[in-house]
Amino acid sequence: MNQTSAAAPPQHASPAADPHDDPALPLYVDMDGTLLLTDTLHESMLLALRSDPASLWRWPAWLAEGKAGFKRRIADLAVPDPAGLPYNQPLLDWLREQHAQGRRLILASAADLRVVRAVAEHLGLFDDWLGSNAPGEPLNLSREHKRRLIEQHAREAGYAHFAYAGNSADDLPVWAGARAAIAHNAPAGVLRALKSQHPQARVLPGEPLRLATLLRAIRITQWAKNALLFVPLLAAHITAPDAWLSMVLAFVAFGLCASATYLVNDMLDLPNDRRHAYKRHRPLAAGRISIAQGLGLMGVLMAAALVLAMALSRGFLLMLLLYVALTLAYSLRFKRVALLDVLLLSGLYTLRIAAGAVVAGVMLSNWLLAISLFLFLSLALVKRCAELEEMSGEAGARKVPGRGYRRGDLALLRAFGVASGFLAVMVFTLYIDSQNVRQQYAEPQWLWAAGPLLLAWIMRMWLKAGRRELHGEDPLQFALKDRLSWLIGAAMAAFALLAAKGCGFELCRAFVGRLS
Repeated sequence: MNQTSAAAPPQHASPAADPHDDPALPLYVDMDGTLLLTDTLHESMLLALRSDPASLWRWPAWLAEGKAGFKRRIADLAVPDPAGLPYNQPLLDWLREQHAQGRRLILASAADLRVVRAVAEHLGLFDDWLGSNAPGEPLNLSREHKRRLIEQHAREAGYAHFAYAGNSADDLPVWAGARAAIAHNAPAGVLRALKSQHPQARVLPGEPLRLATLLRAIRITQWAKNALLFVPLLAAHITAPDAWLSMVLAFVAFGLCASATYLVNDMLDLPNDRRHAYKRHRPLAAGRISIAQGLGLMGVLMAAALVLAMALSRGFLLMLLLYVALTLAYSLRFKRVALLDVLLLSGLYTLRIAAGAVVAGVMLSNWLLAISLFLFLSLALVKRCAELEEMSGEAGARKVPGRGYRRGDLALLRAFGVASGFLAVMVFTLYIDSQNVRQQYAEPQWLWAAGPLLLAWIMRMWLKAGRRELHGEDPLQFALKDRLSWLIGAAMAAFALLAAKGCGFELCRAFVGRLS
């Protein structure tokens, strides 16, 4: 227990007053899930894992010390920045009104006292705070422990009664001793139990969990990237229905796996996402999905992906496991290493094509590998440059949060990216004149028309990034919403079809020559 201001003169709530708003009744406010749309222990665990991944092996020993001991150990490694946490804005606005009326507010949480103090001092609304591992009281401040300490705290301040705001089943023993009860975003079972204790309890409903929120959390739109799995089928001109059915199943498996890794990446990158102009609206960053829900969803998606991959082939399962290992390494470490991050991203794109080749049972062409690596490296650099372009307008900003780049790197990264994109087109044009193409295409001359289109699309992406029109967005995601990108893609597909089927290229050339 920590006293931060002199106790108010002894007062007692008036029986006639509404106890929920009675300024003479001290209000104790729970933090995790009530004042905050997150759990600070989960936040601290993710921060600890990100800063010291090796500490994970010590967690079982810490858990053996009990809940309070585990919270103390985690807080020794990491305390979340209160300025970046998602707050329950309606409740916070009401607390500000109560504070303005002179009501005594106390933040009471089962979180480690250091975390509670950081949040209370950041908000500047609370007269005092209570938390686990207080000096001389190494307890986990939950359930009956919290009730007893709150009652003792209220008596020492001269109050016979108190009001309490909470959200979970752990708060029921505290509500049982409170004169007024306030619940936010509490489960239906908790509300039923609360209403039996406090029929007049004030209930503040939270935002319901919607399917659209879950789909945003798993980045369902990013599944479009997994269409790269079909590239080997198209390149090999395979039309067998069984091969296409297997590839559709592989597409679903890869999508489920990628969504699971996106959730892991978002959880590990929460502090940086919350400082980003657009990423802060992601469901995990905004608190619309809790970290516990995110972990559960991640487990379900990953399990489904691995089961589906095993049903397809051992080779595809190994490719999926390699993708998981690389993405975890990227999320934990390599995304903050300049240049290595974009090389790894381009490799992850190319890995999708390699996985498609495994499912299709075809050899992956060196030409296709080279084109993919250069093209995807250019697109990864487009994204980084777009982030730096967005940051260049922020006063005092020198580094992209969570990345290894500075504003001064922009010109050099742009040169790398444009050169890589041009190299992809050059390799593509050399491929057109290769023996592979002459064997697979009836009239490969049509492919020459696709080269300028690909070049135009790459140049347009870089122009958009330079004009700050990508807003740090993935270029492939931007292309899905861009009409001109769809037209360019359709035209390239049409020329590839003409080259494969053979549609009188010589006649067309003769006709054009006659017109000229």
